[in-house]
Formats: sequence, structure tokens, C-alpha cells
Amino acid sequence: MILLDTHVVVWLAAGRTDRLSVGVSDLIERNRVAISPIVELELSYLYEIGRIAAPASVIIGQLAARIGLAIDDVPYGRICNTAAGLTWTRDPFDRLQAAHAVYRDVPLVTKDADLLANLPLAVWPE
Repeated sequence: MILLDTHVVVWLAAGRTDRLSVGVSDLIERNRVAISPIVELELSYLYEIGRIAAPASVIIGQLAARIGLAIDDVPYGRICNTAAGLTWTRDPFDRLQAAHAVYRDVPLVTKDADLLANLPLAVWPE
């Protein structure tokens, strides 16, 4: 399983596969693809402020049908406990996604420089 960062989900939903590297596209094709529940919340925020055109449920539903995207249901108390130790970011969405990757010990596919610099499980293969 791999986890996708919010921006990767947005790009996929918008058909912007040109934003993905060949390595990322290959990872998505070869693995079970999931998101942290916090991605659904971040997508909702982005929709509310007009940064994306569709609600989270629509985006997730479309990607579930298209690439098998799933929401990885985890005990959120444990995720928050793990996140408390990740003091290198103040972004709550990044912090909880990073904690989810750590808890599951799976890659988080992201182009976010802060995540790539601080989270060993963050990947953006070229």
C-alpha cells in the first residue's frame, strides 16, 4: 500500500497526470492506493475556500472507481499520538498524513519539499 498526499489526489482528480513523474505513475499502477482520512478533510477545506471545484466525496468516489483509491481506516488516537512526536511541521494536515505513514510504515507519495526533507517514508520517485 502507498498513501497519496492531498495535492497528488487533486492532480489525479483533475486529470493532471502531467504533474506526476514516471516513477510516481508507476507506483500508483503497481500498488494499492490509499489516503489518510485527513486528506478527505483537507479536500473539504479546499472545496469550501474555492481552491478545488468538486467536494471531497466526489473526488474520492471518482478516484475509487478509476484507480481503486481507498480511505485507510486507522485508529485516529494512535495517529494523533504519533503526530505529537513529529515536531518538524506546524501544518496539521502534513503532520497527520506523516504520522499515518509512520504508523502504517508505508510510503507517502508527495512532492512537498518539507515532507520529503523530514519524513523518511516520503517519496517522489522520478
